[in-house]
Amino acid sequence: MNIIIPMAGMGKRMRPHTLTTPKPLIPIAGKPMVHRIVADIASTTDQKIEEIAFVVSRVFGKEAEDNLVNVAAQFGAKGRIFYQDTPLGTAHAILCAQECLKGSVFIAFADTLFDATFSIDANKDAVIWTQKVADPSAFGVVKMNADGLITSFVEKPKEFVSDLAIIGVYYFKDGENLKNEMQYLIDNDIKHSGEYQLTDAMENMMKKGVQFYSDQVKEWLDCGNKDATVYTLERILEIKKNTETLQDATAVIENSSIIEPCFIGKNVVIKNSVVGPHVSLEEGCHIENSIISKSIIGNASIVKNSIITNTLFGNSVNCQSKAEELSLGDYSFKN
Repeated sequence: MNIIIPMAGMGKRMRPHTLTTPKPLIPIAGKPMVHRIVADIASTTDQKIEEIAFVVSRVFGKEAEDNLVNVAAQFGAKGRIFYQDTPLGTAHAILCAQECLKGSVFIAFADTLFDATFSIDANKDAVIWTQKVADPSAFGVVKMNADGLITSFVEKPKEFVSDLAIIGVYYFKDGENLKNEMQYLIDNDIKHSGEYQLTDAMENMMKKGVQFYSDQVKEWLDCGNKDATVYTLERILEIKKNTETLQDATAVIENSSIIEPCFIGKNVVIKNSVVGPHVSLEEGCHIENSIISKSIIGNASIVKNSIITNTLFGNSVNCQSKAEELSLGDYSFKN
């Protein structure tokens, strides 16, 4: 099985953090977002993952690309980098990695995390994962029949047709077939809202007899902006608190209280502070005389004499602040 992860977007809603770090590489409790996506996919199948294709922007740079290849290696797979130079839609993004569209393929867009309580039925033609939403007009949705088969895909319906939103996670038994249908869209310049859409390719496949099934994830987590990312940290810590080691043995904690669940990385120092709940302290952080809750603090950041909550710091931030909600990029200073 191959995995394709389209992730070429520039993450403008996550600035200033995405000015220096591609959004899928922002850490969530010690692991880059994209690592958690791959881990959740791997947990759903007993198929060997052969290749993981990352569809990126060239501006990400070699360091980010090397980090992505390393993520793939941690799952025994070959990491491959493909470029999407122009944002022309979901089908176009996937087709940028057409060399990996062979055999069974799992596709996951890198905008969201999910609680993977499902397992892949490799005998099905295709599976689209969905989640019930209150406002379907902002999403692509599926309509289903009584037998659980998808009967149509509707992009951002103006009138109610279904509340099952497509979350951007897909399984296809025949990657070559999917590739051919997406190429047909581009060859014939078939667009929806000015872009080549994966849903249009799937509609064509359905008309030709491919059976699409829907399965629902237990939880769908967005990382589109600072507040959503901090909330995602909260949920990930609650989900993983009994299955992951969340406090590294090298951490030094003196005269401080840790309110679980929290992630405390390598060589973190905490003195005279209260940390938690729902805090992630990445490698090398130094926390002193502070109260921190519901926050992500990036590598090698220093927080002193501060009271902060609902906060996202990049790497090497130096903060000595009063009670605030903050979003500071790499190498920022706040007093």
